[in-house]
Amino acid sequence: MRSVAFFLPALVAATPIAQVTSDGWADGPDPKQIQIQSVSFSGNGCPQGSVSTSISPDKTVITFGFDRFQTYIGPGISPSEKTKNCQLHLNLKYPGGFQFSVVESTYHGYAQLDKGVTGTFYSTYYFSQDASATTTTQTSIAGGGIWANGQVYTKADKIPTASYIYSPCGASGILNVNNRIALTSTNATASGTLTDDDATVSFTQQVNLNWRTCKK
Repeated sequence: MRSVAFFLPALVAATPIAQVTSDGWADGPDPKQIQIQSVSFSGNGCPQGSVSTSISPDKTVITFGFDRFQTYIGPGISPSEKTKNCQLHLNLKYPGGFQFSVVESTYHGYAQLDKGVTGTFYSTYYFSQDASATTTTQTSIAGGGIWANGQVYTKADKIPTASYIYSPCGASGILNVNNRIALTSTNATASGTLTDDDATVSFTQQVNLNWRTCKK
C-alpha cells in the first residue's frame, strides 16, 4: 500500500494576521481557516477500488493510499504497463483575500531498472479555475548500476518563481496534481519497474505552499 499525504497546517505560517512583504507575499492566513473540503482522483494508475483516502478531523491533512500505481517494462509485458497516471483533485477552502501557489513537493518511491531502461516521474500542477496555467516537473532515472538491483528514490520538486501558478482569489479553489510515471528502454531484453509498493517504504508527497494577498 502506497500513500500520498498532504499536510496543510505545517506549510503555512501560524500567525493569524498576514504580514505582506514588498513582493506581495504574505505569511499566510490562520491555518485553522484552511480546510480540505473534498477529494477525488482519476487515472489508470488509481482505478476505482484501488485507492483509500483519509482526512483528518480538522480537515487539514489528507492521505491517499494506492494499490495499482505501478509500471513495468520488459519481454512479454504489455506496452500498456509502461506508463500510468493518477490525478489528484483537492477542493480547498481558504480565507477570502488570499491566494496560494505550490512551491515544493517531495516524493519517495522504488525503482528497479536494468541497463538501457529509463524511468521518468512527471508531476503537473494546476487549478481547475485556470486549467491553461500549469507547471510541470520531472525526474528521470537511468537504469543499471545501483538501480539494477532496486533502490528507493526521492523526487524533490522545487518550482522556480517564474513558474508559480496561483489559486483563484476568493474562498475556494480546486488544486489538481497529475502524477505520471513512465518507462522507456533501448534494450529489448531489459526489464524494469517503477513503483513504490514496498511495504516498509511509503510513497509520500508533501506539498509546500506560499501565500500572498490578492491584488485589488
